[in-house]
Amino acid sequence: MTDTTDRVAPPPGAPRLTGFSALQLDTRLLGMIGAFAVICLAFHLASDGRFVTARNLFNLTIQTASVAIMATGMVFIIVTRHIDLSVGSILATCSAVMAMVQTVVMPDWMGLGLNHPLTAPIAIAVGIAVGIVIGAFHGWLVGYQGIPAFIVTLGGLLVWRNVAWYTTSGQTIGPLDRNFMTLGGINGTLGETGSWIAGLIAAAAALWALMAARRNKVSHDFPVKPIWAEAAVGAIVVGGILGFVALLNAYDVPERRLERMFEARGEVMPDGFTQGYGVPYSIVLLVLVAIAMTVVARRTRFGRYIFATGGNPDAAELSGIDTRMLTVKIFALMGALCAISAVVASARLANHSNDIGTLDELRVIAAAVIGGTALKGGVGTIHGAILGALIMQSLQSGMAMVGVDAPLQNIVVGSVLVVAVMIDIVYRKRTGARD
Repeated sequence: MTDTTDRVAPPPGAPRLTGFSALQLDTRLLGMIGAFAVICLAFHLASDGRFVTARNLFNLTIQTASVAIMATGMVFIIVTRHIDLSVGSILATCSAVMAMVQTVVMPDWMGLGLNHPLTAPIAIAVGIAVGIVIGAFHGWLVGYQGIPAFIVTLGGLLVWRNVAWYTTSGQTIGPLDRNFMTLGGINGTLGETGSWIAGLIAAAAALWALMAARRNKVSHDFPVKPIWAEAAVGAIVVGGILGFVALLNAYDVPERRLERMFEARGEVMPDGFTQGYGVPYSIVLLVLVAIAMTVVARRTRFGRYIFATGGNPDAAELSGIDTRMLTVKIFALMGALCAISAVVASARLANHSNDIGTLDELRVIAAAVIGGTALKGGVGTIHGAILGALIMQSLQSGMAMVGVDAPLQNIVVGSVLVVAVMIDIVYRKRTGARD
């Protein structure tokens, strides 16, 4: 018997796709990409050509990372018909705990210096543990005590913001550990060569995933794309990955910074030497989180239970899914992602401040909703939430660049959120999708 899993061509009689539909492109995703392109073009023209530059887009990516990481978890929360208003405050608490571990616990209690190799890993581990405990506690209140998530997390917004304040006695804590700060973006990147290597690995992995998906469809006699369509999609994906790497490599490290780097090594910088920043570690972290969350959503029983529960909670419970424990797990995962975001946010700022994460809960929810996550549950994508976070940050950064007042910025962002939900409702009605 022939092993059909090794075939890439459809068997005789298998359904085939033709024309533009053969590409099977997500029209919602295309619309979001188009909206992002329009935003970039508009601000580029309004800012006299300062928006679409390597420097600004590099900064835009590292500013987006923290919210985008939390937005991936918010997808699961909203898909199961809950909401989490406390993510910004949990981020602040985790940031405060990690800052105190680095500056007080490790030096004073354990006798390890601020920049000791173990300082950053221990601080991060403690911060993630704190985030998991807080999230699991919220999930227990929602799942087992029956308190609405809106009320639990609204209380959490107030409680954990002030727990963070008491943890640091209201003080800004810094500077943080040198190794810890490399995860913030500007102080830690792969460099040009490392970025190209990572980009080629990512491109190869993407092509392998496309081939594996095709083999899986063929083995089950599902409709498959023509070879030309597969090649076109592969070219778009690879082009996007390598283009992103090229863009970040195009932002050169300032000359004075390069001179200090050479001086630290006891060397003299050659005349005319230049070097690009490359991909920041925070973006690598975001990509890893996105891949992990996508695998969880699409390839695990836990992910299937999440979407089944969001689609019909009563049917999911009757089918044997422990929806109460599922709720605890989802909120615990959200807490862990808040802690990871706290690492990125505080490392980028090089300190913990009292206002860190303020209003992040609204940005995270907006990113998930703009990215296509249905507030009625059951529908949402990880990549959509990340793109939604990028669109939100682009709007805010662009308006700040052209001198729009802060109140008007908030008006625009709020209006965009409402319009995004309205477009989502209209889209689902026209396509016959479930509300």
